Amino acid sequence: MNSHARLTLVITAFNEQDALPLLHPRLCAQLDALPDIDGRILYVDDGSSDATWAVMQELATTDARVATLRLSRNFGKEIALTAGLDFVEEGAAIMLDADGQDPPELIPAFVALWQQGHDDVYGVRLERGGDGWLKRATAAGFYRLIGRLSKTPIPADTGDFRLLSPRALDGLRQLRERQRFMKGLFGWVGFRRVALPYRREPRMAGRSKFGYWKLWNFALEGITSFSTAPLRAATYLGLLTAAGAFGFAAWVVAKAALYGDRVAGWPTMMAAILFLGGVQLIALGLIGEYLGRLYMESKQRPLYLVDTWLPANVAVSAPSASAGERNADRSTVARGQVP
Repeated sequence: MNSHARLTLVITAFNEQDALPLLHPRLCAQLDALPDIDGRILYVDDGSSDATWAVMQELATTDARVATLRLSRNFGKEIALTAGLDFVEEGAAIMLDADGQDPPELIPAFVALWQQGHDDVYGVRLERGGDGWLKRATAAGFYRLIGRLSKTPIPADTGDFRLLSPRALDGLRQLRERQRFMKGLFGWVGFRRVALPYRREPRMAGRSKFGYWKLWNFALEGITSFSTAPLRAATYLGLLTAAGAFGFAAWVVAKAALYGDRVAGWPTMMAAILFLGGVQLIALGLIGEYLGRLYMESKQRPLYLVDTWLPANVAVSAPSASAGERNADRSTVARGQVP
């Protein structure tokens, strides 16, 4: 990495009007402490319904290093993060949560590992400050489950707090699937990776937008995006069920031949019917999840639409035509939807 290399801090926000004014001074302090780094900040508003966009604009007017991007509606964190990284045209990027749980004070440590030649410096959570025991337990269980099911390396207890080098960003931009599980996509890109342990802090302000229902759907998205193990498990379950059913049928025939056919038990019959019906519905549900993802991919819709792009005042421009030519989806959004 040469001197005065470009580094962009990408912060996605949805209804974080209270947290951003507290986070911004901490970001600036860390960029000021890196004299050999051309530091920028990119705030992405994921269709907030509060004053988040107004706060971002105010920060941009007081700091020339700040660029702001507003999406046309709320697309979700994974898409908003993709949009932010698409608009990083030069240098590396560090992703942080807008709530301040990812400590900006670790930015120099991320940069130091980047300078040593690593392409993906990812933060590993030693503690999850502010989270209850149930959320910590379910998160730990999910990461360990997907780590065993997926062939793609997805480190445990690792979120979006990471630094990506320019070539890692270029590789990530080639992955334009609609159902996006960013933690898996980061691992799929590969290159030189290294972990940076840290302790996650409680939120500075506001409340989490991820309830247990959203986290469940997020986990389902990750598992189905990077593993076909559920389909294989359904196949094995069907085979075992069929074997058990054939065995039971053989037992019924043998019993009738040896001891005669007495009145069949209604509870036994209903239990068998309900069990087989439940297994079939589970298998159909798993197949439906994968078919639904194929359906979404077949539409070929753009990942996002941009409402407003306000570049920083220090020699930053919107994505270039040459960059857009590398990916048709990105080109359409960048050139056709930015006012």
